[in-house]
Amino acid sequence: MRKWMLLLGLLGLGSLGLAQNVVGLSLSTLNNPYFVTLRDGAQVAAQKAGIQLVVLDAQDKVDKQVADIEDLIQRKVKVILINPTDAAAVVPAIQEANAANIPVITVDRAASGGKVAFHIASDNVAGGRLAGEFVCKMLSGKGKVVELQGTPGTSAARDRGQGFNDYLKSSCTGITVVARQTANFDRAQGLTVMENILQAQPEVDAVFAHNDEMALGALQAIKASKRPIKIVGFDATDDAVKAVNACEMMATVAQQPSEMGRLSVEKAAAIIKGAAIPAQTQFIPVALKLVTNDKCK
Repeated sequence: MRKWMLLLGLLGLGSLGLAQNVVGLSLSTLNNPYFVTLRDGAQVAAQKAGIQLVVLDAQDKVDKQVADIEDLIQRKVKVILINPTDAAAVVPAIQEANAANIPVITVDRAASGGKVAFHIASDNVAGGRLAGEFVCKMLSGKGKVVELQGTPGTSAARDRGQGFNDYLKSSCTGITVVARQTANFDRAQGLTVMENILQAQPEVDAVFAHNDEMALGALQAIKASKRPIKIVGFDATDDAVKAVNACEMMATVAQQPSEMGRLSVEKAAAIIKGAAIPAQTQFIPVALKLVTNDKCK
């Protein structure tokens, strides 16, 4: 018996704290550097807190994410952290976790239902408004803009679009959005969608993309067209910041995905230690800022 206990200890399974402190993290996709950074922040925090973090990649597939969450429930993890692929489609899985008395925390993107203890994210409506203000100022209040939308059904796409469009309608009526199309937060789709829009729209002054991956795809299409179109993205990924520094993009709204990952794990650790779970979802905001380059014109 003693030999088995020693072996379990060497494998990291004999520690009572580690065996009991298992937290699941269901991410929409790891094919996006933004969510890789979020995962990395969560892993650093988990190691510091003595938590075993099980990370599952939904690959942007709703059915896979639901199955992943069900798997975490079967494993009887202590807390489940969810970055939803679809705000509505994930609700039944959250309700299953609720029925199993496993607390749920949503990260970066919200869910449309189920009991969620904490929602940790940037204020995406405010971020969309920041982008709208910048585009308005950049174009001196007049021009034609393309909006590349994120994955339908995600709170991030809905909220970023809402903030952007509400600002234009209320405070910058000289700007016209001539095309709105989804490119599903994907760089390759951003390229293809932008190519099609450029063929259909003879006049475009600027592009607002709901994330940097789509913005960078649009950048490829715009470079090939040799048209002087300005681009604003969202997330401040490394590639996007480089593009802003090179004046290839005009701006990107900076989120802090690593901070989101850290905070979500810290909240999970507090719950495991016995912290009270709020009766209603508590929103924990993570600050936003606009990354620009004064040298760009």
